[in-house]
Amino acid sequence: MTRYLINFSYDGSNYNGYQKQKGLNTIQGKMEEALKQINNNKNTKFSSSGRTDAFVHAINQYGHCDIDVNITEYKLKRALNSLLPDDIYVKSTKVVDDEFHSRYNAKKKEYIYKINMGEFNPIERKYVYQLGKKLNIEKMKEAINYIIGTYDFKYLSSNEIEEKNTIRTIYNAKIKIKDNYLEMSFIGSGFLKYMVRIIVGILIQIGLEKYDVKEMKNILEGKGKTNYKKIAPPEGLYLKSVTY
Repeated sequence: MTRYLINFSYDGSNYNGYQKQKGLNTIQGKMEEALKQINNNKNTKFSSSGRTDAFVHAINQYGHCDIDVNITEYKLKRALNSLLPDDIYVKSTKVVDDEFHSRYNAKKKEYIYKINMGEFNPIERKYVYQLGKKLNIEKMKEAINYIIGTYDFKYLSSNEIEEKNTIRTIYNAKIKIKDNYLEMSFIGSGFLKYMVRIIVGILIQIGLEKYDVKEMKNILEGKGKTNYKKIAPPEGLYLKSVTY
Protein backbone atom coordinates (compact mmCIF):
# COMPACT_ATOMS: atom_id res chain seq x y z
CA MET A 1 0.00 0.00 0.00
CA THR A 2 1.29 3.45 -0.96
CA ARG A 3 -0.03 6.83 0.14
CA TYR A 4 -0.23 9.56 -2.48
CA LEU A 5 -0.70 13.30 -2.09
CA ILE A 6 -2.73 14.65 -5.01
CA ASN A 7 -2.79 18.31 -6.06
CA PHE A 8 -5.87 19.11 -8.17
CA SER A 9 -8.07 21.96 -9.30
CA TYR A 10 -11.76 22.14 -10.08
CA ASP A 11 -14.59 24.27 -11.33
CA GLY A 12 -17.23 23.90 -8.63
CA SER A 13 -20.12 25.20 -10.74
CA ASN A 14 -21.71 21.79 -11.27
CA TYR A 15 -21.10 20.32 -7.82
CA ASN A 16 -22.90 20.18 -4.48
CA GLY A 17 -19.65 20.93 -2.68
CA TYR A 18 -16.56 18.84 -1.99
CA GLN A 19 -17.90 16.38 0.59
CA LYS A 20 -19.39 13.11 -0.63
CA GLN A 21 -23.17 13.00 -0.16
CA LYS A 22 -25.51 10.23 -1.19
CA GLY A 23 -27.35 11.00 -4.41
CA LEU A 24 -25.50 14.28 -5.01
CA ASN A 25 -22.77 15.27 -7.43
CA THR A 26 -19.64 16.06 -5.39
CA ILE A 27 -15.90 16.47 -5.93
CA GLN A 28 -15.00 13.76 -3.41
CA GLY A 29 -17.49 11.42 -5.04
CA LYS A 30 -15.92 11.86 -8.48
CA MET A 31 -12.39 11.44 -7.11
CA GLU A 32 -13.32 8.23 -5.29
CA GLU A 33 -15.08 6.82 -8.36
CA ALA A 34 -11.91 7.31 -10.41
CA LEU A 35 -9.63 5.96 -7.69
CA LYS A 36 -11.78 2.85 -7.32
CA GLN A 37 -11.23 1.98 -10.98
CA ILE A 38 -7.48 2.45 -10.62
CA ASN A 39 -7.26 0.56 -7.32
CA ASN A 40 -8.49 -2.85 -8.56
CA ASN A 41 -12.16 -1.89 -8.08
CA LYS A 42 -11.57 -1.39 -4.35
CA ASN A 43 -13.42 1.37 -2.50
CA THR A 44 -10.75 4.02 -1.90
CA LYS A 45 -11.21 6.89 0.51
CA PHE A 46 -9.97 10.28 -0.63
CA SER A 47 -9.37 12.85 2.12
CA SER A 48 -8.83 16.51 1.22
CA SER A 49 -7.21 19.45 2.99
CA GLY A 50 -10.73 20.69 3.73
CA ARG A 51 -14.25 20.93 2.36
CA THR A 52 -15.47 23.58 -0.03
CA ASP A 53 -19.10 24.65 -0.36
CA ALA A 54 -21.35 24.05 -3.34
CA PHE A 55 -20.29 26.13 -6.39
CA VAL A 56 -16.94 27.12 -4.82
CA HIS A 57 -13.82 26.60 -6.96
CA ALA A 58 -10.28 25.42 -6.22
CA ILE A 59 -7.09 26.47 -7.96
CA ASN A 60 -4.95 24.24 -5.76
CA GLN A 61 -6.74 21.71 -3.59
CA TYR A 62 -4.92 18.74 -2.05
CA GLY A 63 -6.00 15.31 -0.91
CA HIS A 64 -4.47 11.96 -0.05
CA CYS A 65 -5.38 8.33 -0.65
CA ASP A 66 -3.92 4.84 -0.20
CA ILE A 67 -3.47 2.68 -3.28
CA ASP A 68 -2.66 -1.04 -3.31
CA VAL A 69 -1.62 -1.37 -6.95
CA ASN A 70 1.92 -0.59 -8.09
CA ILE A 71 1.69 2.64 -10.08
CA THR A 72 4.09 5.52 -10.65
CA GLU A 73 3.23 9.10 -9.75
CA TYR A 74 3.11 10.08 -13.43
CA LYS A 75 0.87 7.17 -14.42
CA LEU A 76 -1.49 7.86 -11.52
CA LYS A 77 -1.86 11.45 -12.69
CA ARG A 78 -2.57 10.30 -16.26
CA ALA A 79 -5.01 7.63 -15.13
CA LEU A 80 -6.97 10.01 -12.92
CA ASN A 81 -7.23 12.68 -15.60
CA SER A 82 -8.47 10.11 -18.11
CA LEU A 83 -11.27 9.08 -15.72
CA LEU A 84 -12.27 12.42 -14.19
CA PRO A 85 -14.69 14.87 -15.84
CA ASP A 86 -13.20 17.91 -17.58
CA ASP A 87 -14.03 20.26 -14.71
CA ILE A 88 -11.65 18.42 -12.35
CA TYR A 89 -7.94 18.22 -13.18
CA VAL A 90 -5.07 16.53 -11.34
CA LYS A 91 -1.98 18.74 -11.48
CA SER A 92 0.48 16.47 -9.69
CA THR A 93 0.79 13.33 -7.57
CA LYS A 94 3.45 12.56 -4.99
CA VAL A 95 4.27 9.56 -2.78
CA VAL A 96 4.19 10.58 0.89
CA ASP A 97 4.76 8.95 4.26
CA ASP A 98 2.01 6.64 5.53
CA GLU A 99 1.40 9.00 8.46
CA PHE A 100 0.84 12.05 6.25
CA HIS A 101 -2.64 13.58 6.34
CA SER A 102 -3.73 16.22 3.83
CA ARG A 103 -5.89 18.05 6.38
CA TYR A 104 -3.97 17.75 9.63
CA ASN A 105 -0.55 18.43 8.10
CA ALA A 106 -1.69 21.62 6.36
CA LYS A 107 0.02 24.70 7.84
CA LYS A 108 -1.63 27.49 5.85
CA LYS A 109 -4.45 27.99 3.39
CA GLU A 110 -5.23 30.88 1.11
CA TYR A 111 -8.67 31.77 -0.21
CA ILE A 112 -9.50 34.54 -2.67
CA TYR A 113 -12.84 36.15 -3.45
CA LYS A 114 -13.63 38.02 -6.67
CA ILE A 115 -16.22 40.76 -7.13
CA ASN A 116 -17.34 42.69 -10.22
CA MET A 117 -18.52 46.16 -9.23
CA GLY A 118 -19.29 47.09 -12.83
CA GLU A 119 -21.91 46.04 -15.35
CA PHE A 120 -23.31 42.51 -15.11
CA ASN A 121 -21.25 40.01 -17.08
CA PRO A 122 -23.18 36.80 -17.86
CA ILE A 123 -20.02 34.97 -18.94
CA GLU A 124 -18.45 35.47 -15.51
CA ARG A 125 -21.53 34.90 -13.40
CA LYS A 126 -20.35 31.48 -12.13
CA TYR A 127 -16.82 32.68 -11.35
CA VAL A 128 -17.06 36.30 -10.16
CA TYR A 129 -19.75 37.72 -7.86
CA GLN A 130 -21.69 40.20 -10.00
CA LEU A 131 -22.37 42.85 -7.37
CA GLY A 132 -22.76 45.70 -9.87
CA LYS A 133 -22.30 48.43 -7.24
CA LYS A 134 -19.41 50.67 -6.29
CA LEU A 135 -17.81 50.01 -2.92
CA ASN A 136 -15.92 52.22 -0.51
CA ILE A 137 -12.60 50.40 -0.81
CA GLU A 138 -10.77 52.47 1.82
CA LYS A 139 -13.32 51.58 4.48
CA MET A 140 -13.12 47.90 3.51
CA LYS A 141 -9.32 47.97 3.74
CA GLU A 142 -9.57 49.49 7.20
CA ALA A 143 -12.11 46.90 8.35
CA ILE A 144 -10.25 43.87 7.01
CA ASN A 145 -7.31 44.63 9.33
CA TYR A 146 -9.46 43.77 12.35
CA ILE A 147 -9.42 40.06 11.49
CA ILE A 148 -5.63 39.74 11.18
CA GLY A 149 -4.27 37.85 14.18
CA THR A 150 -5.35 34.94 16.38
CA TYR A 151 -8.99 35.09 17.49
CA ASP A 152 -12.04 33.00 18.24
CA PHE A 153 -13.94 33.21 14.94
CA LYS A 154 -17.17 31.54 16.11
CA TYR A 155 -19.17 34.71 15.41
CA LEU A 156 -17.74 34.85 11.89
CA SER A 157 -18.69 31.31 10.91
CA SER A 158 -21.71 29.08 10.41
CA ASN A 159 -24.28 28.54 13.16
CA GLU A 160 -24.03 24.84 12.32
CA ILE A 161 -20.30 24.65 13.01
CA GLU A 162 -18.99 21.20 14.00
CA GLU A 163 -15.50 22.11 15.25
CA LYS A 164 -15.03 22.35 19.02
CA ASN A 165 -12.04 24.66 18.61
CA THR A 166 -13.03 27.83 16.75
CA ILE A 167 -9.75 29.69 17.29
CA ARG A 168 -7.90 30.43 14.05
CA THR A 169 -5.02 32.66 12.98
CA ILE A 170 -5.28 34.97 9.98
CA TYR A 171 -1.73 35.79 8.87
CA ASN A 172 -2.67 38.19 6.11
CA ALA A 173 -5.82 39.65 4.59
CA LYS A 174 -5.82 42.24 1.84
CA ILE A 175 -7.86 43.85 -0.91
CA LYS A 176 -6.69 44.80 -4.36
CA ILE A 177 -8.61 46.47 -7.14
CA LYS A 178 -8.22 46.76 -10.90
CA ASP A 179 -10.79 48.70 -12.91
CA ASN A 180 -14.19 47.46 -11.70
CA TYR A 181 -12.84 44.23 -10.24
CA LEU A 182 -12.05 43.69 -6.60
CA GLU A 183 -10.16 40.71 -5.20
CA MET A 184 -9.83 39.85 -1.51
CA SER A 185 -7.28 37.36 -0.22
CA PHE A 186 -7.15 35.60 3.14
CA ILE A 187 -4.20 33.54 4.38
CA GLY A 188 -4.77 31.63 7.60
CA SER A 189 -4.01 28.57 9.67
CA GLY A 190 -7.43 27.24 8.72
CA PHE A 191 -11.00 28.38 8.09
CA LEU A 192 -14.33 27.45 9.64
CA LYS A 193 -17.52 26.70 7.72
CA TYR A 194 -18.72 29.81 5.83
CA MET A 195 -16.02 31.87 7.57
CA VAL A 196 -14.59 33.51 4.45
CA ARG A 197 -18.02 34.11 2.91
CA ILE A 198 -19.35 35.72 6.11
CA ILE A 199 -16.27 37.97 6.42
CA VAL A 200 -16.66 38.96 2.76
CA GLY A 201 -20.38 39.58 3.28
CA ILE A 202 -19.67 41.94 6.18
CA LEU A 203 -16.94 43.72 4.21
CA ILE A 204 -19.39 44.25 1.35
CA GLN A 205 -21.90 45.81 3.78
CA ILE A 206 -19.13 48.11 5.02
CA GLY A 207 -18.18 48.93 1.43
CA LEU A 208 -21.80 49.80 0.69
CA GLU A 209 -21.70 52.00 3.81
CA LYS A 210 -24.53 50.07 5.44
CA TYR A 211 -22.24 49.02 8.32
CA ASP A 212 -19.68 51.11 10.16
CA VAL A 213 -16.02 50.08 9.80
CA LYS A 214 -15.80 49.07 13.48
CA GLU A 215 -18.69 46.66 13.06
CA MET A 216 -16.17 44.01 11.97
CA LYS A 217 -14.40 44.29 15.35
CA ASN A 218 -17.72 44.31 17.21
CA ILE A 219 -18.93 41.16 15.45
CA LEU A 220 -15.61 39.39 16.02
CA GLU A 221 -15.99 40.09 19.74
CA GLY A 222 -19.65 39.00 19.82
CA LYS A 223 -20.95 42.54 20.28
CA GLY A 224 -22.29 43.13 16.78
CA LYS A 225 -25.66 43.35 15.10
CA THR A 226 -28.12 40.51 15.67
CA ASN A 227 -28.74 39.85 11.96
CA TYR A 228 -25.26 40.59 10.63
CA LYS A 229 -24.58 37.36 8.73
CA LYS A 230 -24.75 38.47 5.11
CA ILE A 231 -23.13 35.39 3.54
CA ALA A 232 -21.47 36.26 0.24
CA PRO A 233 -22.46 34.05 -2.74
CA PRO A 234 -20.20 31.02 -3.32
CA GLU A 235 -19.42 31.71 -6.98
CA GLY A 236 -16.68 34.26 -6.29
CA LEU A 237 -14.75 32.07 -3.83
CA TYR A 238 -11.61 30.06 -4.67
CA LEU A 239 -9.27 27.93 -2.61
CA LYS A 240 -6.01 29.27 -4.03
CA SER A 241 -3.31 27.35 -2.17
CA VAL A 242 -2.43 25.02 0.70
CA THR A 243 0.98 25.05 2.38
CA TYR A 244 2.47 21.94 4.01
